[in-house]
Amino acid sequence: MSMDRVFAALASAPRRQILAFLNAGELSAGEIGDRFDFSKPALSGHLRILEDAGLISREKRGQFVYFRLVPERLTNTVFAWAAEVCPIAGPLKRESRARARSRATPK
Repeated sequence: MSMDRVFAALASAPRRQILAFLNAGELSAGEIGDRFDFSKPALSGHLRILEDAGLISREKRGQFVYFRLVPERLTNTVFAWAAEVCPIAGPLKRESRARARSRATPK
């Protein structure tokens, strides 16, 4: 799952609203659908995009499908993005790689 996929998923207002609803706890597909005025196929598309981005997960229980947030995926993506745009990220990454190489090189 790429960072681009996460940010593409977050670019949609309805998908951000779905994430906001799921922030309060898991919901069934029907419960999510009750909050929106679009078709079931449109809802399924939004849920699939969020799931493909790793932002939500699904669990089928009986005849119902429940969705929940995967908060660590969003947190890790935002942190990775912030590290890329942070002015000190480059030097810190180079230092980290240099330390890793020095540990891996036999003396």
